[in-house]
Amino acid sequence: MSKIIRFHQLGGPEVLRFEEVEPQQPGKGEVRIRVQAAGLNRAESVYMRGRYFEQPQLPSRLGYEVAGVVEAVGKGVDAGWIGKPVSTVPGFSQNRYGTLGEEAVVPVTVLGEYPANLTPVQAAAIWMQYLTAYGALVLVGHIKAGDFVSIPAASSSVGLAAIQIVRDHGATAIAVTRSAAKREELLALGAHHVIVSETEDYPARIKEITGGKGARITFDPVAGPGIEQLAEGAANGGHLIEYGALSGKPTPFPVMAAMTKGLSVHGYTMLQVTHSRAVAAKAKKYVFDRLADGRFVPKIARTFPFAQTIEAYQYLESNQQVGKVVITVP
Repeated sequence: MSKIIRFHQLGGPEVLRFEEVEPQQPGKGEVRIRVQAAGLNRAESVYMRGRYFEQPQLPSRLGYEVAGVVEAVGKGVDAGWIGKPVSTVPGFSQNRYGTLGEEAVVPVTVLGEYPANLTPVQAAAIWMQYLTAYGALVLVGHIKAGDFVSIPAASSSVGLAAIQIVRDHGATAIAVTRSAAKREELLALGAHHVIVSETEDYPARIKEITGGKGARITFDPVAGPGIEQLAEGAANGGHLIEYGALSGKPTPFPVMAAMTKGLSVHGYTMLQVTHSRAVAAKAKKYVFDRLADGRFVPKIARTFPFAQTIEAYQYLESNQQVGKVVITVP
């Protein structure tokens, strides 16, 4: 028997259940992974509450990112995958392919081999964050040397990946965080500047940091009424990229800033990378190469054993972490 995580009603981490099931056999085009580590994401938190892009079909599994070893393949899949260490690239249906458990069956197309210098824990903390940031900054924002890039919620795993990508392109990373408690760690992790939104005037600080130019790219997962200040701090012809709605509040369109600055406001998800095989392959190579040579290093905030999955999600939702929360699976 194999242990998996499933939920039978919508709600927070408390609705998650440990269940024993017969080992799944991979179907056509699928593989079965013996899971070693699972990276947690906000996507699962909103999914279990019924607030994600797809609605759970109860009872439902969940989970996007795991690292482990391929132990079985389905029809049409190269048997050479068996025994290989892999991690999963998010973007598939959690209803059909939830990964959180001792084993996961996924399409072979979502496998990503990871560099040998990474541990399974690190490998479970790469694709969601780096591909999300890559698509926004490189494909949408066309980041270039000399750019000023504002990164709200910078202590998240995606925010930290964005800092690394910004630095890699010779641009300036401006981390935005609510609390001063994370300032020094964000600076140590590569941010050139930190703005504490609870105590500092965001538009004024952006103007000071950029010499009056404003941020050419703003990479924001929060949305809500704060978008007005982000727009005020944006550069003429800038890109305001919204990839989340963590505030949970209505988001006004900053029409005056958009008109007077020629500001572009983009709705974005990582699916804009993974929906194209050609784009996804290029993005995965970009991330792989930089992980392999040490330019990119995933930051692990904390690990939890599989038996403490509920506590792990509660910690994720507490916003205490800087980096990725990972579950280790025996």
